Amino acid sequence: MHIPVCETQKVNILTFDEALTTREESAVYDRQKWLYIPDFYSEYRYILGTVGKKPLITIGINPSTAEPDNLDNTLKSVSRIAEGNGFDSFIMFNVYAQRATNPNDMDKELNENLHRENMRAFRYVLERGGKEPAVWAAWGAIVEKRDYLKKCLRDMVSEGNSYNAKWYMAGRPSIKGHPHHPLYLKKDSKIEPFDMENYLNSL
Repeated sequence: MHIPVCETQKVNILTFDEALTTREESAVYDRQKWLYIPDFYSEYRYILGTVGKKPLITIGINPSTAEPDNLDNTLKSVSRIAEGNGFDSFIMFNVYAQRATNPNDMDKELNENLHRENMRAFRYVLERGGKEPAVWAAWGAIVEKRDYLKKCLRDMVSEGNSYNAKWYMAGRPSIKGHPHHPLYLKKDSKIEPFDMENYLNSL
């Protein structure tokens, strides 16, 4: 479990560019295999994924405890489904970068600085995705936990449009239209196109 020590407004947060260049001596993992930014365990996480030429960019709501070589069950599912759909790697990204195993523990108010740097991180991720990055919407109904998550999501979609991102889902959407969470998907689930514009209009 990861329970935030405090609101992220009270945490010293590295910008994404700072986190990208920071190297902690205590960080022990294969940098040829893993993307992990920042490269140490903290109250926030911008990126966790594997290195490849054809990544499946997966979007959850917020990170929990996963690290390189220590994936949680959600990330294990993401890895399997990425491989099963013909991708050579996955990148786990989140609508909000604060670590909290229980989404109820997330910031009550949006940390604008954290969100801004998270969008910078998203652009970095999209740049790794090729001409038409494949982005898997995988956040489930958790998007309803905080009102600001919808704003964050709209900003993400705007960034994605700038890179010609193609949005996908896996499994059946919820009654309210939310895309299925990876944790409860079958191992052989296939991704299929997801109409993000229509989804945003329904939020």
